[in-house]
Amino acid sequence: MPPAPAPSPDPLLTALRRHRLVAILRTRTEAPLLDVIRVLADAGVRIVEVTVPTPGSTGAIRTAAAELGPEVLVGAGTVTRAEEVTRTAEAGGRFIVCPHTDPALIGAARAAGLGSLPGAYTPTEALTAWRCSASAVKIFPASQLGPRYVADLAAPLPDLPVVPTGGVEVCDIAPYREAGATAVAVSSPLIGDALAGGSLAELHRRARRYVHAAEGAPV
Repeated sequence: MPPAPAPSPDPLLTALRRHRLVAILRTRTEAPLLDVIRVLADAGVRIVEVTVPTPGSTGAIRTAAAELGPEVLVGAGTVTRAEEVTRTAEAGGRFIVCPHTDPALIGAARAAGLGSLPGAYTPTEALTAWRCSASAVKIFPASQLGPRYVADLAAPLPDLPVVPTGGVEVCDIAPYREAGATAVAVSSPLIGDALAGGSLAELHRRARRYVHAAEGAPV
């Protein structure tokens, strides 16, 4: 009997391991989403999450995915319902991010050909998400846990890819990486006031600092 074919690599996990940084766009008011995504991409950010409650999120995902192509993975965050998975796939998004662990959403994403990054707070939640074939596990809120928690989690679960999310400053990236994190996901410390009309030039400078830190350069 011929050997079974090797499983296809997960594009989101591959990108997380390569680029080690996810930018999160989150706001409850109208915002220049495409301008911000373009600046992030120009600065070297290769994974961008646009949260579902953000006005115009689906349209921004659709346009950005078509414009930037496969080199930049654009997906939807704060996904809590199956129809949001479907909408993301139809818009050309490449992944979903959830604030929680929901096996049904992980399965729906996989069936739709999307990567998934479900949120977990405990080892039980993290392992449940991974066993349900999540691309990686979002440790959330990381601001309450820190790099030590990631290291403690990695000790018994060294093969579990984790992405700390929530309150990650540029100076936190190296400690998280040293603790065993696959990548980090960042919202306010990176995006700043750019979604409220703030300087895109300053956003570009911040993004370059985060990209360099994710690459292992000193900050």
